Amino acid sequence: MNDVIRNIEPLGFPWATADPFLFCVHHDDRYPAGNERMGPAAPLDGRDLGQDFAGKDGWRMYHGLVVPGFPQHPHRGFETVTIARRGFIGHADSLGAAARFGQGDVQWLTAGRGIVHSEMFPLRDRQGPNRVELFQIWLNLARFDKMAEPHFSMLWHEDIPRRITRDAAGRATEVTVIAGSVGGAKPPAPPPHSWAARPDSDVAIWTVAMEPGARWTLPPAAPGSNRTLYFFQGSALRAADRAVAPYHGVELRPDAAVDLENGPEASQLLLLQGRPIGEPVAQYGPFVMSSPAELQQAFLDYQRTQFGGWPWPADDPVHTREEGRFARHADGRLERAAG
Repeated sequence: MNDVIRNIEPLGFPWATADPFLFCVHHDDRYPAGNERMGPAAPLDGRDLGQDFAGKDGWRMYHGLVVPGFPQHPHRGFETVTIARRGFIGHADSLGAAARFGQGDVQWLTAGRGIVHSEMFPLRDRQGPNRVELFQIWLNLARFDKMAEPHFSMLWHEDIPRRITRDAAGRATEVTVIAGSVGGAKPPAPPPHSWAARPDSDVAIWTVAMEPGARWTLPPAAPGSNRTLYFFQGSALRAADRAVAPYHGVELRPDAAVDLENGPEASQLLLLQGRPIGEPVAQYGPFVMSSPAELQQAFLDYQRTQFGGWPWPADDPVHTREEGRFARHADGRLERAAG
C-alpha cells in the first residue's frame, strides 16, 4: 500500500488547507485592455458589480466597481501571503502604507491586532491584454502573536531564490522558494511575528515548475507537519507512482520523499507545508482569533476604532499608471524595485 499519499481531492474555490494555513485561493483573470482609469476597457453589463465572482469572459471585478480587486476591508489575527505571479497589485492600508507589486513579487502582511487594507488590480496596459494571476494564502498566527503590531514585508522577485535541478534526461524542475528552504536556497526572512519565523515551524511555501516529462524528488519534511501539493496547471502528473489529475490537491505524508513525474505538458504546482499551531480557531470572515470571546472583541474593536481609520480619499485607491514597483511603509521607509 502506498502510504506516501494520504488523500487526493479536486480543488475548489478556495482550496482546502490544513493548519497552520487557513485559506488559499488562486486568481487567474485574463483582463482586456485598460481604460483611462485603469479599469477594463469593456462593458460591465451583466456583472454583479460589488460581488462579481462569476468569471464572465474570463475575468472578474471581485468587489471593485471601477478597477478590479478588493477595496478597503479589515483583518485581525492572521497573515496574508500574496504571490503576484502576473500583473500588478496596488496596496493601501489604514497605517498610511502603500505599495505596487507584481511580476513575481510577494507581499507578506501580518494583520496582527488589526489593519484595514485594499488590494486593487490596475490594468496598466491600454493596448491589452492585462493578465492578473496570484495566490493569496492565509497563514494563522499563534495566540500570543495575534495582537502583534501590523507589519508587511516585500519579497521582491529579484530577491526570491529559485533552484533549478535537472533529471537524468536533462529535463528541468524549477522551485521558487518563498518560505522554508530547499537545496540551500533560502528566501528573505518572513515578518518577525509570523509562525514561519519560528525555526521549528517547518513552514514551506514553494511553487514548482516542471518541464514536460521531468522527474523530481520532493525532499521529506519534518514528522508531524501538514503538507499539501496543489497541481494547478498541466495535463498529467504522477506522485509516488500514483496518477494525479489536473486541478487536484495531494495531501502527503510529511516525512517521506515523494517522486514526481510530469506528463507531456509543462506543469505548475504549489506546496504548502508547516507544523500545526494546534490551537482553537474562531473565525468569522476577516477575523481569526482563538476563542468566541476574542472574536467578539475583534468586532467591537473594529467598530470602535476602525483599526486606525482610512486615510485615503477613496475605498479603492489606485496608484498612477506610471508608478513602478514600490513599497512605502508606515514609518516612511521607501523601497523601489526595477520596473
